Amino acid sequence: MARAARKTAAGRPAAPKVARRAALQGRATGHPWVSVTPAQEASRLLLRAPRASLAALSQALGLELPARPKTSAGKGGRAALWLGPDEWLVIGEAGDDPAAAVAAVTAFHSAVDVSHRNVGILVAGRAAEATLAGGCPQDLSLAAFPVGACSRTVLGKIEIVLWRTGEEAFRVECWRSFCDYAFTFLAEAARDAGA
Repeated sequence: MARAARKTAAGRPAAPKVARRAALQGRATGHPWVSVTPAQEASRLLLRAPRASLAALSQALGLELPARPKTSAGKGGRAALWLGPDEWLVIGEAGDDPAAAVAAVTAFHSAVDVSHRNVGILVAGRAAEATLAGGCPQDLSLAAFPVGACSRTVLGKIEIVLWRTGEEAFRVECWRSFCDYAFTFLAEAARDAGA
């Protein structure tokens, strides 16, 4: 028996369900000194809140929202990156949904799911710092930008959020519309960093 085509309320055929393709799917570059790879899909929440709301939001998220500039906090597959005195980017890995975690919080705050707006790119290896320095004017030495440090900065001509996840590892978060530019820029800088 043939299955009838799905129809909309207006009687027109329904559009087929289409799975979203990862923005940088299949792209990666590696050298003996550095690798540039797309990060796994993640949930992202842009959170804004006054100091009085931090305790309730921290409890709901299961981690203490960082209060010091350029710091981050993490627990399990969730991380909160300080972006400003009242602003954080919360990243949830492997199916974690920080937006759902704060949905029932009644303390004053603004929470916007930006999961499909952002793309993550991982830069790792002994030349990771040099690769990023090819387009980021910030001092990325361990003394100035230690493990766990994060900031809103620029890479070439675009704004990014940069997070140092290890001594030789960084995560770049950028808008999806700029991810091809960011990835290509980092891939070229990675090649040059080892020269």
